[in-house]
Amino acid sequence: MIIQHMTETVTPIAAGAPASGVAALPQLGVIRVRGEDAASFLQGQLTQDMAQTKPGEARLAALCNPKGRVRASFIACRRAADEFWLVCSRDLLAATLKRLSMFVLRAKARLDDATAELALHGLVGDAATSVGGPVNAFIAPLPPADGVARALWIGGAGDASPAGPTLTAELWDWLAVRSGVATVTAPVAEAFVPQMLNYES
Repeated sequence: MIIQHMTETVTPIAAGAPASGVAALPQLGVIRVRGEDAASFLQGQLTQDMAQTKPGEARLAALCNPKGRVRASFIACRRAADEFWLVCSRDLLAATLKRLSMFVLRAKARLDDATAELALHGLVGDAATSVGGPVNAFIAPLPPADGVARALWIGGAGDASPAGPTLTAELWDWLAVRSGVATVTAPVAEAFVPQMLNYES
């Protein structure tokens, strides 16, 4: 599934719930994959066609166990021709990084935890459709929640945060549920196959 830019009209998602704003996302982390074989390496490990992902594009992807159950889910962002950022639940990052690193073998790819170097924010409503900020920020449009636009903003740890009313990380997680796109966390790792998470869509 390629994550497309959202064009839906922004509407309130529920009585009393903010329809626009920015949420810091400390519950997420980033595995960075760099090197001339980064795309081909990830092509063989994840459920998504990473070789066809263009720089600046993001796709939903998963890492599965041999039985086809999801170990970790990602917003996989191609930062450059030879660099990917895999955004996943922070409580699964260390184990996932270790698992992926086991299969690098002779591939010209280096994996590391880039979480401390980056800032992640969730954008909702107007904040997702009119975001500004540093030119080097990566913005990944995400499936909407009840018709409300969402996007993931990734910038440098020292960059100014995107502008907008402050939302909680908990509200962001609730909106992710409403969007129908689940993020696999440690308590449910290996509990689902990708089709149970709507990944075939």
